[in-house]
Amino acid sequence: MENLQKALAQTNKTHRLSSAVDNVDKIIELLTAAREQVVGALDPHTTSLTITKLQNPTKSAFDAVHENMQKVSTAHRKLGKALDKHFPLKPLPSDHDAMADHPALINRAIAMHLLREGQFSVASTFIEEAQDDTAHHNPYHRTQPDDTPSVDLDESMDEDGADPDAKASPSATASSPGDGQDLSSLQSQELQTRFSEMYSILQELKARNLVPAIEWARANSSELETRGSNLEFELSKLQYVWLFKGPTVNGLPDDESNGRAGALAYARRHFGRFQGRHLCEIDRLAGAMAFASNIPASPYRDDFAIDGAFSDVASSFTREFCSLLGLSAESPLYIAATAGALALPQLVKFMAKTRTKGTEWTTANELAFETPLPARMMYHSIFVCPVLKGQTTESNPPMMIPCGHVLAKETLQNLCKGTRFKCPYCPLEGQIKDARQIIL
Repeated sequence: MENLQKALAQTNKTHRLSSAVDNVDKIIELLTAAREQVVGALDPHTTSLTITKLQNPTKSAFDAVHENMQKVSTAHRKLGKALDKHFPLKPLPSDHDAMADHPALINRAIAMHLLREGQFSVASTFIEEAQDDTAHHNPYHRTQPDDTPSVDLDESMDEDGADPDAKASPSATASSPGDGQDLSSLQSQELQTRFSEMYSILQELKARNLVPAIEWARANSSELETRGSNLEFELSKLQYVWLFKGPTVNGLPDDESNGRAGALAYARRHFGRFQGRHLCEIDRLAGAMAFASNIPASPYRDDFAIDGAFSDVASSFTREFCSLLGLSAESPLYIAATAGALALPQLVKFMAKTRTKGTEWTTANELAFETPLPARMMYHSIFVCPVLKGQTTESNPPMMIPCGHVLAKETLQNLCKGTRFKCPYCPLEGQIKDARQIIL
């Protein structure tokens, strides 16, 4: 792998198309200058002389372009050989393509990935071509009524890529973009506006401007509180610390709204609504004022260490923003491709060994070994019902009852007497309709 990285670095360093582009620009300048001389010349001998003088420099420039392109082509071939050497083609462990029967899901995953990355025009083109391809293979398929015009993702946008008439809350979307398989549901001006808003706020967070993110969290506070999210307070807390550090650190204007006085004024205006859930943290932030002259040596130094705080709140903001849209924080296509790249090598190795020994892997619903995925990709934790002492399954999922305890669905059904049940761990009773399935 180290040799491959060196080959890639060498290719990026020594062989670029910029030289070829410069030579093409030079040719255009020569031809433009010659055209002006010929148009303005009254003597035909001047025209002939201009064209004669043009031949040698033009030929030299074309030769330089050809040489540059040859170097780039040679470098790419060498890199390709290095890739083939380090990643030789191997047959997949199974001849059956599990996703071959689900082209709509694949197209939807690609379209959603493009939208999430802000590639709105590319996503629009992909959706149109995918729908055209579906209609070509199924002449009876119609993506939308004849009298309903298609929505162009780039239509009616302002210069910043935002819809001035869009609502502030992403939860106002009529339906979750993750529902269904119809690509036409993704070709929505509102969906593009939401992602444009998200990228705009993330750009401000990258520039260490917390105000747009705080305003978004405040506008969606009811939805965030329902989810048990602390995003609004975390943003406000970081804004307090950022102001506390003063203009020498935050680069903001040196006035009454900055520094310790600005932080104290900000806390008085905004921290009151957080006292119910975060009173201890607010007390620590206020107590730090007594140690303002030497925070690093104070008991509050950890509260004011914000080296990775902005990247942390950016991740939290992305997660909460996407959750209100009914989406995961990361692109499912990216997760699937990454997980596949990590898991396939071991699966190929396992299948090669089983074939060598003359055995076969016949288990259809689970792998014969643990997939080496990082912790951030472990989405489905195992829950063991405390009553049945068995793992929950898709047909027997974990259920949360009103008192907060979690039981397997079968356990809950066994406890029911009619429509009511009593929790086996506390004296509270509840109705079966109040239980909610949870995903760990």
